[in-house]
Formats: sequence, structure tokens, C-alpha cells
Amino acid sequence: MANITLGGNAATTIGELPKVGTTAPDFSLSKNDMSTASLADFKGKRVVLNIFPSVDTGVCAQSVRTFNEKISGAENTEVLCISRDLPFAQARFCAAEGLENVHTLSDFKSGDFGKNYGVTIEGGAFEGLHSRAVVVLDEAGKVIYTEQVPEVGQEPNYEGAMSALK
Repeated sequence: MANITLGGNAATTIGELPKVGTTAPDFSLSKNDMSTASLADFKGKRVVLNIFPSVDTGVCAQSVRTFNEKISGAENTEVLCISRDLPFAQARFCAAEGLENVHTLSDFKSGDFGKNYGVTIEGGAFEGLHSRAVVVLDEAGKVIYTEQVPEVGQEPNYEGAMSALK
């Protein structure tokens, strides 16, 4: 479990992020059109998993915007923005913002992604949502970078994730 805070109030996650060097767990998440996406859909590409509580909060929205901008020039790289938001809310946000370089995926159906990646929050106001974290995968699906952001209201280390892609 990871110790995190939300507005300075203590909370924990149900587990730990996958370890660097391990194969990332597969997942089944909902796309904006309600079809299913899995990690296998991105095989052969580098993948940035931008994980957060809700696109309807300022810092979460900013992380989607920032990764959209920073990854736009990265070769053979996809950004998956993952939360428990409904796919309709994710689609609305991206359309309103004109974001085209990221994929929004929802864990609303089962919460299994949050459990398998150790990011489901226990306790506090955001219980059941995902913590803020970044996981970067190479083309073979191996974890090459992780960051569990210690304060949910803080932005992730974008440069750390980008450096892992070089």
C-alpha cells in the first residue's frame, strides 16, 4: 500500500504500482464509445498510463492537457488517461478541450484496473477512486518508469515520464 494525502489528509492505496522491469498487468477498460480496450491493443507501442481520480478536477484535467501537449511529438507513443469517470464525461472533456493526442479510458465497470495496478484509494473523500500515478511502458509492455504522486492535488512529474521515453 502507498501512503498518499488528499489536501493534506492521509489516505492509502490498496497496493503498490507495478515494479520497474516487470510486465504490466493487462486490463479491460471502457473507451468513450463503450467498446473495450486492453493493453494488447497497444502492443508494439510505448505507453504512458496517466492515472487520476477524475477529469472533472483541475489538476486531473491539467495532467490530460499537459500529456496531450508533451506526447504529441513523441514517436510510437500513446497516452492512456485512466480514471473511474464515465466514458461520456471523458469524451465531453476531450471534445471541449480539443484534445486529440490522448486516449481516455474508464475503469467504471469493475474497478479491476485500480486493484491490479494498486491505485484504488482507501479511506478519505476519494475512497474508491484512483490515486494520481504515472506508469510508462516500453514496446514490449515492460514497466520502465513509475510515479505514485504523494499528494493527490499535485501534478505528476511530466519530465520524469518523458525522460523514461528517451
